[in-house]
Amino acid sequence: MKYRVVPVTPFEQNASVIWCPQTLKAAIIDPGGDIDRLEAVLKQEGLTLEAILLTHAHIDHAGGTARLSRKYEVPIVGPGREDDFWIQALPQQSQMFGFPAAETFAPDRWLEQGDTFTLGEQTLSVRHCPGHTPGHVIFFSESARMAWVGDVLFQGSIGRTDFPKGDYDTLIRSIREQLWPLGDDVSFVPGHGPMSTFGDERRNNPFVRDA
Repeated sequence: MKYRVVPVTPFEQNASVIWCPQTLKAAIIDPGGDIDRLEAVLKQEGLTLEAILLTHAHIDHAGGTARLSRKYEVPIVGPGREDDFWIQALPQQSQMFGFPAAETFAPDRWLEQGDTFTLGEQTLSVRHCPGHTPGHVIFFSESARMAWVGDVLFQGSIGRTDFPKGDYDTLIRSIREQLWPLGDDVSFVPGHGPMSTFGDERRNNPFVRDA
């Protein structure tokens, strides 16, 4: 699996263009906005967009989804069904935070724990990681030892839990039960900020480091 991280929106959210090197089939994870930046990567790498993948439905992660899906006629995959109330609130979210107008949408496929997504000759597995939002999921590539974790975990921090239906204890449990078993060597792209590894966070992250 190859990828490029593209910070988008005033919140510098880490959208990712991921692709299968054998087929050049691509997906975009969390296209929150600045669609032109994401399209530039598709063009530079000679990629064919096949799908949009969502970890969760906050505006900075999902704001450009409807527009991108319509333009390229590609399916929207994820997040979990429990995030539908956030999807319906996208227009309100965009006004609240001064983002370009965002549209609601209906995912072509809701995701659940244990699902997989195939992109060319590459496969991503899905883990349900609620706490930041109730329908939050993460994507894991076993072959690349890479995970895209949205706003579950950051370098040295964790996602906020003060949003509607957020829960601190649930988030900590998601990290320890869904992320750590994937392996200390796994590198991850967080929703914001620099990449890290699960092992580094287990050693150093004050919120979730091992006792």
